Amino acid sequence: MEKKVHQGRNLKRFREMLGIKQEALAFDLGEEWNQKKISLLEQRDEIDVLLLQKISGALKIPVEAFQNFDEEQAVNIIASTFNDNATGVIVNNYNPIEKIIQLHEEKISLYERMLKEKDEMVERLEALIKK
Repeated sequence: MEKKVHQGRNLKRFREMLGIKQEALAFDLGEEWNQKKISLLEQRDEIDVLLLQKISGALKIPVEAFQNFDEEQAVNIIASTFNDNATGVIVNNYNPIEKIIQLHEEKISLYERMLKEKDEMVERLEALIKK
């Protein structure tokens, strides 16, 4: 029996690895999205391909990663690789995931500044309305 990949769980894993909050992803996906909808989406076994493409664009992760990533299988492959090549392990200090995380942290920081500015503007407008 073939094990089914849980696309919502994969979405959550990748989002968390990138350090992106549900609110930030919702913001990237558009006005009709919010934190609760992202939370519900992450619980789904399957996600519509068109929506996966939109999420893929927002997170800069290929659609196939959401559709095919199986953590258990990945752990088995890694364990097998280390067992088979224990004498020939090569250490690579370059980690592209860290670069992706850094870029997304910068993006989140920008969103947080924008949200702070929006909140300040709302406060000023409310003060003006009260006058």
